[in-house]
Amino acid sequence: MATDIVTPTFPESIQEGTVAKWHKRPGEPASRDEVLVDIETDKVVIEVVAPMDGSLVEIIKEEQEVVHTGDLLARFAEGAAAERAEEAPSPAAEQPEAAPETAAPAAGIASPAARKLAEERGLDLARIAGSGRDGRITKEDVVNYQPSREPPPSPVAAPPEQAAPVVERAEPPATPGERLERRVPMSRMRARIAERLLEVTRTTAMLTTFNEVDMHRVMDVRAQYKDEFARVHNGVRLGFMSFFVKAAVEALKRFPQVNASIDGNDVIYHAYQDIGVAVSTDRGLVVPVLRDADNLSMAEIESGIADFGERARAGKLTIEEMTGGTFTITNGGVFGSLLSTPILNPPQSAILGMHTIKERPVVEDGEIVVRPMMYLALSYDHRLIDGRDAVRFLVAIKEMIEYPAKILLQI
Repeated sequence: MATDIVTPTFPESIQEGTVAKWHKRPGEPASRDEVLVDIETDKVVIEVVAPMDGSLVEIIKEEQEVVHTGDLLARFAEGAAAERAEEAPSPAAEQPEAAPETAAPAAGIASPAARKLAEERGLDLARIAGSGRDGRITKEDVVNYQPSREPPPSPVAAPPEQAAPVVERAEPPATPGERLERRVPMSRMRARIAERLLEVTRTTAMLTTFNEVDMHRVMDVRAQYKDEFARVHNGVRLGFMSFFVKAAVEALKRFPQVNASIDGNDVIYHAYQDIGVAVSTDRGLVVPVLRDADNLSMAEIESGIADFGERARAGKLTIEEMTGGTFTITNGGVFGSLLSTPILNPPQSAILGMHTIKERPVVEDGEIVVRPMMYLALSYDHRLIDGRDAVRFLVAIKEMIEYPAKILLQI
C-alpha cells in the first residue's frame, strides 16, 4: 500500500513554498530518512525525507509548483523499488538497438515541467541531455540548455578513428550579431529579498554614516594568539568578526535606541543583544542570529558564525535561527568591497557594514605611517535614531576595535 508524502506544516510566518528539487524519481530506491524533495520557502529550504525504506511510486507536484501545508507531493511504497506510475515504457525502450541512431528516447522520458518549458522556448528535447535517472530530462536540464554551445548533429556517425578530433575541436563561435538571452524564474527567496528591500526603502527614513578604523592592533592580537586560540578551542579559528560582535554588543548597551525597533507608534527597547550575521549563499543573503551575544565567548561567536556559514550554504538553517535579531553585521569586505551602504534588516533600526582592509597612509602624532584601514558604515532609521547618536555609536565601535583591550575592560 502506498504512503502519501505531503508538504510539512509551515511556520505561521510562511504561507506557501515551491517544489525546488526532487532528489529521487519514481522507481529509485530510497532509505529511511533519505531526502526525497526540497521545498523552498522565502526563508529556508525544507527537506522532506523518506518515511521508510522503499521508493517513490508517483510524483504529484513537479518542480517549481507552488505548495501549501498538507498538499500531496508524491506517493511512496515500502520495500522494493516500485514501478513507475507516471509514464509507460517508450517504444524505444523496447528496441535498445535503435538507441544509437536517434536521440528520441531522451525526449520520451522528459518530465512534464521540462516538456512544457521546452515547448515555450521552442527547443527540441531530442537535443537535450537528461541528468535524471535513465536519462530523464528535468526542468533544470531545459533551463541550463544553451543551443549555441552545441554543434549540429552529424547525419552519419564518424568512424572511431576520426571521432577524437571532433571531440577535441573548440566550441563553434556564436553567429555574428547573435544576441542570446536566458529567462530563469526568480527563486522564492530572491523574490522575498527583493520585496523586503523595497519595503525598507518605502517605510523607513534610512541614512548612513561612515568612519574608518585602524585594524593594526586587532591584526597584531590575532596574529599573536590565533594558533593558541585554535589549540585551546578545539580548532576554532580566530577571525575579526568576533571582535566586531563584541564591540557592537558593548556599543548597543551604551546606545539602547540603536538596539530598539519601531512597532506602529511604539518603540520597543530590547534588554538583550541578538546579533544577526549576514551570510551569502548561492540562493541569496540570509541572516542567522547569534542569540544573547553578550553571554557568548569569542570562541563561541567564531564557532557559531562558522557553523551558520556551512549550514547556510547547504540550506540547512532553520527558520528559528533566522528569526528575530536586534542588530545586524554584514561583511562585504570578504568579497573585496571597499565601501558600501548596507540596507536595514527590518524591523531592526540599524546595521553595521564592514569592508575590505587596505593599507593606506595615515597621520599619527604628526608623522605619516602606513596602516591597515577599514571603512565602516552604519545605516540607521532616522525616525528613531538621531544622527548624533548614530555617529557616537560608530565611533564607540571604532575605538574598541582600535584598542581591543577596551572590549575586555568594557570601557
